[in-house]
Amino acid sequence: MNESGARTAWVPHLVLVFGVAVFAFPIYMALIGSTHDAGTIGRGGMPLYPGGLALENYAQAWTEGSGLRVKAPPVSRMLLNSLIMAMVIAVGKIAVSLISAYAVVFFHFPGRMFFFWMIFVTLMLPVEVRIIPTFKVVSDLGMINTFPGLTIPLIASATATLLFRQVFLTIPDNLVEAAKIDGAGPWRFFTAILLPLSRTNIAALFVILFIYGWNEYLWPLLITTSRSMDTIVIGITKMIGSGDAQTDWNLIMATAVLAMVPPVAVVVLMQRWFVKGLVESEK
Repeated sequence: MNESGARTAWVPHLVLVFGVAVFAFPIYMALIGSTHDAGTIGRGGMPLYPGGLALENYAQAWTEGSGLRVKAPPVSRMLLNSLIMAMVIAVGKIAVSLISAYAVVFFHFPGRMFFFWMIFVTLMLPVEVRIIPTFKVVSDLGMINTFPGLTIPLIASATATLLFRQVFLTIPDNLVEAAKIDGAGPWRFFTAILLPLSRTNIAALFVILFIYGWNEYLWPLLITTSRSMDTIVIGITKMIGSGDAQTDWNLIMATAVLAMVPPVAVVVLMQRWFVKGLVESEK
């Protein structure tokens, strides 16, 4: 590579470094803020180096959640609520979407394409259009402030169904015929052939859906009225007061750092599968 080419190659790297710095700096400030007291942060004099109150702030946020100015459930409780919600939504969406796509692609029944297009049409409906009728149904069923109320209405996913449909369409017809000749019934074909061939796509979709469920804000805000059912996203919002003088910023920043740990851990642990699921196109 000549000298001009080497200089040109540095340009995208510099852009990437700049982007990472812009993204990481607020996270760094939250991490630093979680080690100082609320007064230092409230006065606007927070330094760029860690303080000496990290263990105290994190312990208080984890076990109590409340400070001098705000009252909140323990972060451990809110993290558990968010974890249950994110896991049920991710696993539920994948299970329902796999079965739906399987039925649409491999079974021929009256109205098959009608039901498929009905699923597709739901992608065009904004969440705000569906959320009020959904809330009414959940309220009539007595599922306010319950985990079923938090999770069941969010399980169906048209996007995941379409993605799995495209994956199943890549299955060669010869493989399907060979399975039939070997005596594989619909359930065995689904579990022994389709699921192993789709594992990377399932892993990639699990990461996306877990983060979606973890960051969900509008639905938990409507469906929960008890502080014990607050998710971590709702809890952080409620911890912020109307002004700096009414806010324990050290506890909020400690809570924000703890809220980032589970989704980051999922992405890091499943990174290889996530990338393979996005880039693999041939089965």
